[in-house]
Amino acid sequence: MSQTFLSRLARTSLCGVLALAPLAAPASAAPINDKFKSNVASFVSEHIDDWVAVYKDFHAHPELGLEETRSAGIIAAELRTLGFEVTEGIGQTGLVGILRNGKGPLVMVRADMDALPLQEKTGLDYASTVQTDWRGENTYVMHACGHDAHMAIFLATAQTLVDMKKDWKGTLMFVAQPAEEGGGGASKMMADDIFGKFGVPDYGFALHVGPSAYDTVQIVKGQMNSFAGGFDIVFNGIGGHGSRPSTTIDPVMMASKFVVDLQSVVSREKPEQEFGVISVGAIQAGSAGNIIPDSARVRGTVRWYKPAVGEKLLAGVKRTAEAIVAMAGAPDAEISVRSGGTAVFNDPDLSEKTLAAMSKVLPADKVYFAAPTTGSEDYGEFLKAFSNSVYFRVGVYDPALFDETGAPLDVLKVPGNHSPFFAPVPAPTIETGVTAMTTAVVNVMAK
Repeated sequence: MSQTFLSRLARTSLCGVLALAPLAAPASAAPINDKFKSNVASFVSEHIDDWVAVYKDFHAHPELGLEETRSAGIIAAELRTLGFEVTEGIGQTGLVGILRNGKGPLVMVRADMDALPLQEKTGLDYASTVQTDWRGENTYVMHACGHDAHMAIFLATAQTLVDMKKDWKGTLMFVAQPAEEGGGGASKMMADDIFGKFGVPDYGFALHVGPSAYDTVQIVKGQMNSFAGGFDIVFNGIGGHGSRPSTTIDPVMMASKFVVDLQSVVSREKPEQEFGVISVGAIQAGSAGNIIPDSARVRGTVRWYKPAVGEKLLAGVKRTAEAIVAMAGAPDAEISVRSGGTAVFNDPDLSEKTLAAMSKVLPADKVYFAAPTTGSEDYGEFLKAFSNSVYFRVGVYDPALFDETGAPLDVLKVPGNHSPFFAPVPAPTIETGVTAMTTAVVNVMAK
């Protein structure tokens, strides 16, 4: 796929311009106006089939966090074709592409690359059948969170911006990040001194796709999502025969009670008016129905907006586990509780300006301010170094599936992120994403 896409790029006048022309652009340029809108729409229409092919290839070949060698290789090759200086191996499997176009701001555009340990059930003809080793077990892998769309939009935006170099000046920093799904990819890139090597951005932009209409863009002013923590607890017991439970200390019983009792922390300890969630996503124990095992493992996630709420929830997880062990007279549990890193904060002023610019290029009633989400995102690690940033959301489904308020008419027809049925409609999703991201970038770099 990648070679085919590269060869198609090579046949366009774009690559000839890159090869023959200096990076400096003509002195005159257009702001975000009808001409800019027309130019973006024309370029997107011309290249959308190629971009959909890129998306489908990424979707069919997902890779788990810190294993994204194929994805990173494709991105590196495409960016180099477009004239970017590419440095690989930042944060293990991440990369940074730099494109200079005269004096101006340094603008970061970030996409994440990793997939999830999940078996796809979409039935698409380009569905993933990939399997790999994950935590010592064979597992299926799927792009169930839309990072395949993020990568396709990322590359398409790079191509569009190169084609429109006359409209902007400054330096692009395109960051392909590994391991967003709990693997600490942003932290690893920060530990590799990404901004010391390439500069601290003057502006930053990122996006995420989700279960809303594919012609919509949503921006949250201020804190846009939650902090994320989690836990990994092994309840230790004494195994034995299922017919003689009195001779055992049953860890499955402890794990089951723990899962139920956790919710009392949310319903009885967290302030009623504050957001907080504790969810268990994995329970692993035993091998046969007539054997009581000697251990049971429980993994889960904790989400919150305010730090004080997070502290209370995490303390409640640990205390509940310890209490259940004491009640059972069991050996000590192996309790690992981790706090969240940081939430994503959108600069309010830049949010206003970005929404205003996007509203000139996309239907104004389809670009709007929205409420914070309960999901989490490690892009906030980058924002410890700078704050002038906007992270926005793009929908992936047919608008006919939603009412006038944006609510789904049938939730079963719009599976969300992390569902094995998550299936964005490629072309319109990419079209909206590329148009929005290109507009956001040019709006802060326009001559």
